[in-house]
Amino acid sequence: MASALEDPALERYFKGHKAAITSVDFSPSGKQLATASWDTFLMLWNCKPQARAFRYVGHKDVVTSLRFSPLGNLLASASRDRTVRLWIPDKRGKSSEFKAHTAPVRSVDFSADGQFLATASEDKSIKVWNMYRQRFLYSLYRHTHWVRCAKFSPDGRLIVSCSEDKTIKIWDTTNKQCVNNFSDSVGFANFVDFNPNGTCIASAGSDHTVKLWDVRVNKLLQHYQVHSGGVNCVSFHPSGNYLITASSDGTLKILDLLEGRLIYTLQGHTGPVFTVSFSKGGELFSSGGADAQINPKLEVIDLQTSSPPVVDVLSFDSTTTTDTTTVRTLADKSEEISRYFLNPSLLSSECSPTSLKKKTEDMSDFPSESQRSIPLAVTDALEHIMEQLNVLTQTVSILEQRLTLTEDKLKDCLENQQRLFNVIQQKS
Repeated sequence: MASALEDPALERYFKGHKAAITSVDFSPSGKQLATASWDTFLMLWNCKPQARAFRYVGHKDVVTSLRFSPLGNLLASASRDRTVRLWIPDKRGKSSEFKAHTAPVRSVDFSADGQFLATASEDKSIKVWNMYRQRFLYSLYRHTHWVRCAKFSPDGRLIVSCSEDKTIKIWDTTNKQCVNNFSDSVGFANFVDFNPNGTCIASAGSDHTVKLWDVRVNKLLQHYQVHSGGVNCVSFHPSGNYLITASSDGTLKILDLLEGRLIYTLQGHTGPVFTVSFSKGGELFSSGGADAQINPKLEVIDLQTSSPPVVDVLSFDSTTTTDTTTVRTLADKSEEISRYFLNPSLLSSECSPTSLKKKTEDMSDFPSESQRSIPLAVTDALEHIMEQLNVLTQTVSILEQRLTLTEDKLKDCLENQQRLFNVIQQKS
């Protein structure tokens, strides 16, 4: 599926998750596929047949979204447990935990240069993080309902977000202001993303529609109603000429954006399809849904079932909150993740073919209670401090939201006052 579109065919599907697949993403090399699920796990699959897979254990609730960094050396995930995790996608799977949102987190996305991470949440906010320092930077508040998705533009200057308040907003990352707004009177967008050159956005609608907007002239360019159920996800082909959509009607649709028509309907899933993603080169795409299987589709017709051996990777993580306080439960791990961010050559492109290890063997690398250099009383005190910081973080976030709403109301009052003043002047 390069420049000339050939008929897509199912090559194989992976089984390993115990519940619905919520998000899929290919590594930049195309050699690995990461998946997230309702079962609270992330899985990292090797696209080579029968290569072992890794299951990352750390989130305490549904994992809603995941994304590889542009270099492939980090993997970000969002969860209904209100946290964001940053993983090193290897056999050890170390991670840092970010806490700032006060409600489930629905979306994560890296900027094209990998320097920033945007997260969207049901607390009605979008938050932006600095990946170099692994610190919270700022929040974007204008939505009046749950924010379902937020994505960077290819040049990193803009962020697009969609919400259950039936709006799609465009944000300027320099002045941190909403610069554009698209409204829909029927349904809301479940997912939104920029096309590869950043001139248009595509939205996946709960009202069964797919819409294409030109962000330069604020105009609706194309409107597709090809599904019989809500559209949950879309993915642009790297050429920008094709768009694939995933729907609760159990199908995938491929749209030719140049001709403005539907060209393929793919029926491989046995339930709602929640996610779909093209690989970075566009040669393949994968989809996942409520049938808990992942369908990587290639141009090679070779149907087989892949249930590779799975290694469970337990996360012993550090925690980052909005006040930038970091508590390490594993010595120097946050620094190690930063080293992977700065030097991607430290991470091999494929998992090494070493023998399988049990959970107990994986955990043997970490210090036992008797081996800890930090006394238990100090650990308890730090945990108590972290709990208090989390409470403060939530309080600050709520106050920030209320302040934004107050500013909006004040602005509306001033505008109304100005209108009344103008009317009085005209009458006099």
